Amino acid sequence: MIALGIILLIIGFITGLSILWTIGIILVVIGAVLWILGSMGHAVAGRRHYW
Repeated sequence: MIALGIILLIIGFITGLSILWTIGIILVVIGAVLWILGSMGHAVAGRRHYW
């Protein structure tokens, strides 16, 4: 999810489409939160680890 967010950020920056930029930021933030929760040992959506 983080990788997809970064790709959308790059595409949005190059093309100037603000919607891709916004979606990219949202995906990066959600991916980072899930990654942090998974690394702390909390079960995320029924999974012990989130990749």
